[in-house]
This record gives sequence, C-alpha cells and structure tokens, in this order.
Amino acid sequence: MTVSTPDDSLLNSEDSGTTSFKRYPVICIDGPSGAGKGTVTWRLAQSLGYQLLDSGALYRIVGLKAFEAGLVSADAKRPIDEEALLQLTQGLDIVFVPNNESGRVDILVNDEAVGEQVRNETIGGYASQIAVFPKVRQALLELQQNMAKRSGLVADGRDMGTVVFPDADVKVFLTASATARAERRVAQLLNAGQTADFEAILNTIKARDERDENRTTAPSKPAEDALVLDSSMLDADKVYKLIKKQCQDKGIYFNS
Repeated sequence: MTVSTPDDSLLNSEDSGTTSFKRYPVICIDGPSGAGKGTVTWRLAQSLGYQLLDSGALYRIVGLKAFEAGLVSADAKRPIDEEALLQLTQGLDIVFVPNNESGRVDILVNDEAVGEQVRNETIGGYASQIAVFPKVRQALLELQQNMAKRSGLVADGRDMGTVVFPDADVKVFLTASATARAERRVAQLLNAGQTADFEAILNTIKARDERDENRTTAPSKPAEDALVLDSSMLDADKVYKLIKKQCQDKGIYFNS
C-alpha cells in the first residue's frame, strides 16, 4: 500500500557519518468525528506548508473497499476475516490531493476518486469495525509514520498522539458533544442538498464513540500531554487560534 507524498529527504548523520531519515515536526489533532478536526488540520497544514494526514480517511478507505469486497457489512456482529482484510489493505494505492477550491482533500484509491464515498456515514461505521484489527492497524501505522520522514506533518485522527506519533511536537484532543456533532453533520448534509435524519445520525455517532472509546486496541482518548479542547460552543476560527497558539508555544513557527 502506498500514499502519495513529497519525495523522501535523506540526511547524513553527523554522529555516525551514515545516511538516516530525519523526523520532521508533527502536529497531532485527535478526537471524535465532527469535532472540527478536519477544518483546523487543513488550515494548519496550509499555513505551515506541511503535509496533511487524514488518518480517519485511511480507515474509511479500507472500510469502503472491504465492503465492496464483501468483507464487512452493516451487521457489526458479523465475523470479519482479518487476513483477507490485511491483504486488501496492503493492495491499496492511496493518493491525497489537496483541493484549494473546496478546502478539502480529494482522495484517489487505485486511481478512482472516492472522496465523497468515504465521507458517507455508513462507511464511517465500516471504518470503525475494521479499526479494531491489530494487523490492519500495524500496516496503516507504518504508512503514517513514514510520512513524518518527508516533511512537516499535521495528522488528524483518533490515536495520532497516543499511538502513531507519541513523540509529536504538538498534541491536541479536539472534542464536542454528540449532539453538537450531529447538528453539524445534519447541516453539512442539508447544505449539500441531501436529506438528514438527526436522530439516526446522533445514534450512529454515539454507537461509534462507544466502539472507539472502549476497543482494546488503541482506544480513542487524549494523550497525557495533549491540549484538550471542547469545540461544542466554539467556531472554527476560535479553535484554529487556540491551537495555533499552542503550536507557537511549542516552538512551531508561523509566517503569518
């Protein structure tokens, strides 16, 4: 499995004279879906000129392709073949393409655009199902960590600061109430001309939170040294300013 990123930067080690990889600055924005992680991650990456990693999209991509292959279904209790899921994951070619017009990241999987599909609420449920498998998580873990060897990185996820980048320069856990997140999702769907059932979306969010927070493998929780922000009553600009200040306090330099 590959992800399109800038070229590797190889540096000579002053201590040993050997060639080694440098780990660039990493900013982790963790928290549940709908808390505003995507918006602030995009803005930070644009301001700093860093790569953007939407780890949730990686799991959604695997969830989508696993569904298409018949490996997962809406029945969360149905057994899943972990080895088949691993083979599928390792065979995916994933490309993230920043879209300055939309302010989002376009996603290509095996040369197919899947951006809108992976943002579907149903696919989010599949992503949560496959996220519990250690072998799949390990494959995606290695892929994500390699991104920090290429340039500065802003990583959006649920366990970026606890598992993927425990030594990250900045860690933030951005959360919001289930109700606030459901209201935001309803607004997004309505603005896109789609129908939205608030109660169904709220129940889906609560069920996903329950699985993510209580799974035995890498549960969703703040890192001990993370800044915890509740965005329920904050707009996107306020969230960005608070996180920008945290980054500056940790030595991350902004041009403006």
